[in-house]
Amino acid sequence: MRWWAIPLAVALGWLVFTLTPLWTLYQLSRAVAERDAAAVERHVDLRTLRLSMTRQLTDALRAAPDGDSPERRSIADAAAVLAMPMAEALITPRVIADLLDDGSPQSLDLPDLGRDERSSSGRGLRIDDLGRVLEFYAHCEMRGFRTVVVPVPPDRPREEQFRIRMRFRDWSWHVSEIELNPRMRERIAAAVRRMPKPGEPRADR
Repeated sequence: MRWWAIPLAVALGWLVFTLTPLWTLYQLSRAVAERDAAAVERHVDLRTLRLSMTRQLTDALRAAPDGDSPERRSIADAAAVLAMPMAEALITPRVIADLLDDGSPQSLDLPDLGRDERSSSGRGLRIDDLGRVLEFYAHCEMRGFRTVVVPVPPDRPREEQFRIRMRFRDWSWHVSEIELNPRMRERIAAAVRRMPKPGEPRADR
């Protein structure tokens, strides 16, 4: 065997491995397009996804948009208590498919904060042809052997994207995190702030 065969085989092996997340991404995109909740669930780690969403919502709620006064912090802390149940409601296969389709979960009753949502929706996780596959591949970030981060949609500005983090376990790739863009975190946090706080009477009573 020639000396260059070993490094060449290693390089080819690594190239093939970096392509494997795209197969899972393609399968997930088909499940999203068909709104196949069971197929979506097979490709995501719901527990890890809910923990990640809880962290993102808690950070957004505690950002105190109207200042850093003690009163504002108290309101934000009270709202953060609702982050976990909100994440439980948010991270379902149906809502995940809705979110991945165009970056905005229309099935949730989120407030419109006065800006046009269509400009930031893009195409979402849609893989229709080889060109789109190559576009996703060119923008994905391999982080070691077990993690890859995929910006969606890849052709939009960073502030309009959400980022899918996939982890390799049990010989397959699973979505472990969906990092929302600031705009979407703001909308979801606004919805949580409108929910009754613990011990507070509901508005419809």
